[in-house]
Amino acid sequence: MRLRIAALALLAAACSPMAEQAPGAGVPAGTADQACVARGGERMRVGRLQTLRCVVPFSDAGKVCREGDDCLGDCRAANPGPSEGPITGLCAPNDLPFGCNTPVESGRAGPTLCVD
Repeated sequence: MRLRIAALALLAAACSPMAEQAPGAGVPAGTADQACVARGGERMRVGRLQTLRCVVPFSDAGKVCREGDDCLGDCRAANPGPSEGPITGLCAPNDLPFGCNTPVESGRAGPTLCVD
């Protein structure tokens, strides 16, 4: 009987949500919050797994760009899809990789990548 109870306890623990694995994991929440705010960010749950992460906005968000070096983050196509000839993109709003984004490098759209 004790073995069954122990097995059920282990099974229940395996189904519980995972702890934060974002940068700063293992750091007390108050300290991680302060570090995030100091970077100009906000801690929030993001992505399909709702992982706690510091999301930092970029000051050049929405600026017209031709490649990633033009931005603090990525240069992304404003209108993803097939295009002929050089295009411009927009600088990413923040450091989140989630969603479907088409990178722009050297004025050309790359393949669209979707991240959950």
